[in-house]
Amino acid sequence: MALKGVVLYDFLHAKGGAERLTLDLVRGLEGTELCFGYRQPDVFPSEALADMVSHDLKAATPIPGWRTLKVLRAFAGQQSAFLQDYDWAVFSGVLAPVAVRHRRGRRNLYYCHTPPRFVYDLRAYYQQQFALPLRPALAVLAAYVKHQYEASVSQMDVVIANSENVRGRLRKFLGVEATVVHPPIDVERFRWRHRGDYFVSLARLEDFKRVDLIVEAFLRMPSKELVVVSGGAQFETLRTKAAQAPNIRFTSWLGDEALAEVMGGARASIYIPRDEDFGMSPVESMAAGKPVIGVAEGGLLETIVHGETGWLLPADPSVDQIVDAVASLTGDAAEAMRTACERRAREFSKQRFLGRMGELVTG
Repeated sequence: MALKGVVLYDFLHAKGGAERLTLDLVRGLEGTELCFGYRQPDVFPSEALADMVSHDLKAATPIPGWRTLKVLRAFAGQQSAFLQDYDWAVFSGVLAPVAVRHRRGRRNLYYCHTPPRFVYDLRAYYQQQFALPLRPALAVLAAYVKHQYEASVSQMDVVIANSENVRGRLRKFLGVEATVVHPPIDVERFRWRHRGDYFVSLARLEDFKRVDLIVEAFLRMPSKELVVVSGGAQFETLRTKAAQAPNIRFTSWLGDEALAEVMGGARASIYIPRDEDFGMSPVESMAAGKPVIGVAEGGLLETIVHGETGWLLPADPSVDQIVDAVASLTGDAAEAMRTACERRAREFSKQRFLGRMGELVTG
């Protein structure tokens, strides 16, 4: 009889890399079900999960701090006691792992996208994002999440990191040694379609993704076209900033096929976040035969080969450096990297990911 497994994730509210990995794992390992804190219907309609057995703990709330506590309580509470019935569980996220308390004597694996950064390395940064009267509350929340998180990770049979970068964070902040299994890339879906002249920005529109620098660079290059294929907190701000620039277009989030079409026709992609955990988007770009203008820090050091599959800018790039990189990546230069990009992306294929995860869940 096949073993029965479950993958747990905090909440489905954005189409990011962690969400794609979670769903790939459920679909790719036979007899696997999904459990999550809540689902954002406009981002993940019910039909998007129609091909799997899923359990929605319905812990949604619009209040950010209370949302974290509500999701934690949902995974920790008796409504999650049914999780004891599964032979193995993979915990994906930073809140879902508290449900390990329901699974004593069972096989438990934690797939770490990153330790919660508002608790550890970016604590001061997140404090600055809150109004002064709210900062003590954030500090209390961070301390509570830290306690719950560390207690939960300590109970896992196996800890998996999505990159050497995240493996280092786990070692530094928790004293935990992890096995690295890079995230899965759908190299069949992302393919070279044609030779276009536009550049694509794939990062979520948040401050630490530094898409504002990319937009600023293209405001200085009216002859170069940029397509921003994402959404996020800075969507309206950046769109307003570029309102008078016909060479910059915002699409918001795209469906799978539309995204693959845009990526497959670009000249290259640009992805310059601060200390990215891993970064699936650059590998998807390479799977489409398109080089990446990235930064020499974080997970991008594990994927982009400088001069072969793209360019790595300094860790804190200036707008001028982005402009120079775009100017140097001509159509011929980009197409010359196509074969190397496709070959590099295959090293991160979904098949490799599922094969390695299959080995780990069965022990």
